[in-house]
Amino acid sequence: MEEDKMKAEYDFSNARKNPYLKRLKQQVTINLDVDIIEYFKMLAERKGIPYQTLINLYLSDCAKSKKEPTIVWK
Repeated sequence: MEEDKMKAEYDFSNARKNPYLKRLKQQVTINLDVDIIEYFKMLAERKGIPYQTLINLYLSDCAKSKKEPTIVWK
């Protein structure tokens, strides 16, 4: 079948940039306290969303509002 074959060349002259490029996510490894993870898992279950999404939404909100943590050394 002719339509199953890939073209030798494609024309991308009318292509446009990915409009979601700035919204792409990057996977990272982060160490969190067990009680923090449990809190977000419990809250995420009540909200009906994955806990990683909830953590991302919370951190995104902090970044947008330029919230800075209060650091108290014990």
